Amino acid sequence: MASQQMQDVKALLRERRDEAAGKPEPTIEQAREAMEEMLSAFPSVEGATNQPVDAGGVPAEWTFRDPAAAAGASPTLLYLHGGGYTVGSPVTHRRLVTSLCLAAGVDALSVDYRLAPEHPFPAALDDALGAYRWLTGPAGVNPSKVVVSGDSAGGGLATALLVALRDAGDPQPAGAYLLSPWSDLAATGASRRSRADVEPMLEVQGEGRSARMYAAGRPLDDPLVSPLYAQLSGLAPLLIQVGDHEILLDDSTRLADSARSAGVDVELSVWPEAFHVFQILVGVIPEADQAVAAAGRWIAARVSAGVAP
Repeated sequence: MASQQMQDVKALLRERRDEAAGKPEPTIEQAREAMEEMLSAFPSVEGATNQPVDAGGVPAEWTFRDPAAAAGASPTLLYLHGGGYTVGSPVTHRRLVTSLCLAAGVDALSVDYRLAPEHPFPAALDDALGAYRWLTGPAGVNPSKVVVSGDSAGGGLATALLVALRDAGDPQPAGAYLLSPWSDLAATGASRRSRADVEPMLEVQGEGRSARMYAAGRPLDDPLVSPLYAQLSGLAPLLIQVGDHEILLDDSTRLADSARSAGVDVELSVWPEAFHVFQILVGVIPEADQAVAAAGRWIAARVSAGVAP
């Protein structure tokens, strides 16, 4: 059974969603401001420092556990934030990224990739590729010491990044940690119906709007838009965490099945009664703390292995 904290948060999310029902759809600017305001209300996580960086022409943010350490001196988490490809930033996800760094004993590079609708596909993927190549090139981090990660849209983008790296002949990272990855923008998963009554955060209608803004006329089942439709052989090992009470559940379970069938090492963890990207409330709900701790152990083991596929 979900913790009382989890149940309380879900009730609050449903209340806010009900209050918004029937009101005019917020503009992109309003949605971005609302996300910043909501997530900035939680206290920061101590134990790391943040520093802006130009990652080969892509704006990004370092998170250092030791502010005196030089860039490239530590295993690194390359993080791609969620937000439907239209909202979010390294700032909105700073608490989560910092918590992952402390749990895994790594530093992080959070990518401030360009957002739709101003910058539709392939802008975000181009930025992710550029940041990865900068990190594993000029920044001096060996790919075997890098784990790519992302939540929701960022999880889908992280998967597309692995596919693009493989196709371009670039080395894979040591692994990829995906939090409720949005892997099917074509919205064919049965969980969009079966979980609609228990999902407290996402709505199918809003998801569809974001998908159309990002794809901007490109087919929604394009393998680099929706990596569920990609050929996944040769990818780095995956850790996928997803909540059982989210409409994107099938985006994770089907991605895991497809990757396993292609010979990829996959660990899938489905959290009972959990909502979409519950890990972002690390320090607030026990399930988030447990999930981040488990991810930290997995990330640490991957970068310690020292061998990228």
